[in-house]
Amino acid sequence: MSPLPPAEVQEALRAVSGDMQQALDELAATLEAEFAAVRVLDSAALDGAGERKRELLRQLEKLDAERRQLLREAPHAHGAASAAWSRIKQSLRTCQQLNQRNGSIVNTRLGHVREALSILTGHVGEGGLYDQGGGVRASLRSHVLAEA
Repeated sequence: MSPLPPAEVQEALRAVSGDMQQALDELAATLEAEFAAVRVLDSAALDGAGERKRELLRQLEKLDAERRQLLREAPHAHGAASAAWSRIKQSLRTCQQLNQRNGSIVNTRLGHVREALSILTGHVGEGGLYDQGGGVRASLRSHVLAEA
């Protein structure tokens, strides 16, 4: 395959950068939809947002591989792509923050559910109570502490 002329490489980089930015904008919107689904406990919407996130991440990986290939073929094009790349990096940081926020909420809720299940089933989870011998008690049910 012969190298592309510089003008074509720059045009291809602009197109790939535009597609990446569009995918990142969609990803941010999907992360906001995921946040809304978590807040109202809508598991169907949460599943849909999760699937859409995976699709967008696969698309972004392919686009980034294409971008890197274009830059390998035409190192002189780095300067022309830098402004678009700065915007893409900022969008990536925003998406990372949104994803971390959502993950934190999900993990907190999951911890609450596990704690409630532990109480309901009488099984001690991590960080359980210790008995007189220093072992972790296997049950939260009441025990006789002393007899008169």
